[in-house]
Amino acid sequence: MNSKRMLLLVLFAFSLMLVERYFRNHQVEELRLSDWFHPRKRPDVITKTDWLAPIVWEGTFDRQVLEKHYRRRNITVGLAVFATGRFAEEYLRLFLHSANKHFMTGYRVIFYIMVDAFLQLPDIEPSPLRTFKAFEVDAERWWLDGSLVYMKSLGEHITSHIQDEVDFLFSMAVNQVFQNEFGVETLGPLVAQLHAWWYFRNTKNFPYERRPTSAASIPFGQGDFYYGSLMVGGTPHNILDFIEEYLNGVIHDIKNGLNSTYEKHLNKYFYLNKPTKLLSPEYSWDLAFSPPPQIQYVKVAHDSHRKL
Repeated sequence: MNSKRMLLLVLFAFSLMLVERYFRNHQVEELRLSDWFHPRKRPDVITKTDWLAPIVWEGTFDRQVLEKHYRRRNITVGLAVFATGRFAEEYLRLFLHSANKHFMTGYRVIFYIMVDAFLQLPDIEPSPLRTFKAFEVDAERWWLDGSLVYMKSLGEHITSHIQDEVDFLFSMAVNQVFQNEFGVETLGPLVAQLHAWWYFRNTKNFPYERRPTSAASIPFGQGDFYYGSLMVGGTPHNILDFIEEYLNGVIHDIKNGLNSTYEKHLNKYFYLNKPTKLLSPEYSWDLAFSPPPQIQYVKVAHDSHRKL
């Protein structure tokens, strides 16, 4: 072997060593559940599922550990919301102003706002960490089925650009107001929201779809929790997977002369695809009910008695 070839091999080996050292130094270690989640601090509530997914309540998480982890990952979070109908403009103003204050503070956030042609977007104080993108949906299509039209539109946007813009994505209903910090403790591959009312009720009475011919059907005696439809979160890929399953379920039901609700399809999806993280009712409390002692800190509130 001549000296020139030997020199090239040495340089190549040295380059490999530098590359390995770079990735080793810049790699973000996987965060273990025990590093940030402390379920024993809330013995008054259910803090883990049968499949060992955490149920996030105030007092169960270490925000400093989570902040350190996600800042090293340099994440961007998306928040999609749909606003249409008679009271949409009022709801959207409250939603966006409160989200701008409490949702993922200190992190890059892209707001994806699905609106009809006649809705005026509220003025929001500009910030280098906040980006607002509005997308118009044909108002006539909303009358078909608001959830169906919104989810179909959101799926198209995820495929065309959202999946390349954010690391995590939340889809939320507009008739909600953030009241306290909604932070990185909520992030995960697939995040479900426990229903504020049904969490405190007998599981035998959960209002699942029971008609066996429906794609949303969950047989009697089965099911884990009842999930609310006002929020779903996760990676863009997982949100897209849910949307595709939901749309396929709707098509199946239409062919069979059925019309189940979005919330029931959502519950069927989480029955088959277990969420990796569940948010307590603190993250979607219904103002129509007085909070029980378990609700220590309402993060997001809505009023089920008000109509869109």
